[in-house]
Amino acid sequence: MMGDMTSIHDLSHAPAPTAETTEPQDVSHATVTSGTGWTRSTWLLLVVLCGALFLDGLDISMVGVALPSIGADLELAPSTLQWIVSGYVLGYGGLLLLGGRSSDLLGRRRVFLGAVLVFGLASVVSAVLSDPTALIALRFVKGVAAAFTVPAGLSIITTTFAEGPARNRALSIYTVCGASGFSLGLVFGGLLTELGWRATFLLPGPVALLLAAAGWRLVPRVAAQEHIRLRDFDLLGAVSVTGALLLAVYAVVEAPSRGWTSPVTLGSFAVAAALAATFVVTELRHPAPLVRLGILRSVHLVHANLSGAAMFGAYAAFQFLVTIYLQSSLGWSPLAMALGFLPAGLLVVASSTKIDRVLDRFGTQRLIAVGLTAFVLAYALFLRVQPGASYWAFLLPTMLLLGFGFALTFPSINSQATAGVADHEQGLASGLVNTSVQVGGAAMMAVVTAIIGSAAADGGEPVPGELLPGMVTGVAVVVGLVVLAAIGSWVVVARMARSARVEQRDTFLAAERARVDA
Repeated sequence: MMGDMTSIHDLSHAPAPTAETTEPQDVSHATVTSGTGWTRSTWLLLVVLCGALFLDGLDISMVGVALPSIGADLELAPSTLQWIVSGYVLGYGGLLLLGGRSSDLLGRRRVFLGAVLVFGLASVVSAVLSDPTALIALRFVKGVAAAFTVPAGLSIITTTFAEGPARNRALSIYTVCGASGFSLGLVFGGLLTELGWRATFLLPGPVALLLAAAGWRLVPRVAAQEHIRLRDFDLLGAVSVTGALLLAVYAVVEAPSRGWTSPVTLGSFAVAAALAATFVVTELRHPAPLVRLGILRSVHLVHANLSGAAMFGAYAAFQFLVTIYLQSSLGWSPLAMALGFLPAGLLVVASSTKIDRVLDRFGTQRLIAVGLTAFVLAYALFLRVQPGASYWAFLLPTMLLLGFGFALTFPSINSQATAGVADHEQGLASGLVNTSVQVGGAAMMAVVTAIIGSAAADGGEPVPGELLPGMVTGVAVVVGLVVLAAIGSWVVVARMARSARVEQRDTFLAAERARVDA
């Protein structure tokens, strides 16, 4: 999934965390000030950091391809199957800000290596499990590990590579690795699922353990902050918001089978609302909150977060529906399905090193609006799907438009989310938009799962070679979401243009008055 790529476009301007003040003991990793002539040890360090991010994208993409095989082998209904993705996404999105805080307080080396090690061990163990509950729990653990790995790895980059050409080059490589992990994950997922879905769970394990072993020698050693207090982590804030998200998704997914007015459904929603309220109160009162709520007064930041949630939420739901349709209904092999989705990822990878110039020329608001409009067209075109339609007619146009939309929208959202934010809150702004992206994915997957669950409850049984019951309705909801997001973005563009005209007029009138007075 695209949303697993971290928000790093503008973080090259964020200051290094101040919690760790001791210089690296390994002088080979002293701050790199040049964009060229890097030493072998510098390149190896970057390989370790990029490898961890690559694995995050690779893992979620591979597992997405394997979902129908997992469901068939373990006899899981879609309502349970979606938790294999949602568990990871909610663990990642819910605890990402805590991961960044822990990196500052405990030491970025310690957090990075520990999280990569947990990620690897969880991968190996999950590959031999058959109990759905244990499998989902380990997916959540892997998401939590990613929530700690990503901010710690990015912090290592920003403190190792000096601001300017060196850091820009390192972050550019880092970005490409994130995008490549998703794209290659589709191919690897297709190939490995042909051998068995367990291979998709196993592959990241040994690689992560090798990265942890290499990182032990390569990641600079620095001192953690002294006199750490438990309250510095804002654990209540992290637990309450993650619990609220998990319960809300659970309530939506289970409602079709239990009933929307059942005590379990209503109780889950009520507890989720109480936990969300607890999070807000905690953040308002905590001396060092995970989220300073005042940052949400920024219209541009809120626009970026809502656009990110809609962008990834729509895609996550669409991919979930279409993956099941192609493999379970049409009988496509996992590899054929992966190759069918691949054009979108390739467009993102191809554009990742050139998008900066487009951003500078057209601005983030316009590119977000254009990208979301491309999503509207992509998903609306898919509504033409009919049994027996060729790939070139019903899926390829959608994939090309999705690739174009992601190429414009994803970096623009990341850039806009941190633009104009004070230096000391750059990390918060970046973590917040990443969280919004993941939460949007989990929420929309829950919605479409509820839709197809309701269709099944009404007697709609999947028929080989036919559309999935409720699939068209699910895709229509996806279209509706991105239509609202696109309209909102074009409104922002119009307001921006009007403000620019007013500012230009005021500047002209002020100049005229000054000329007359002279």
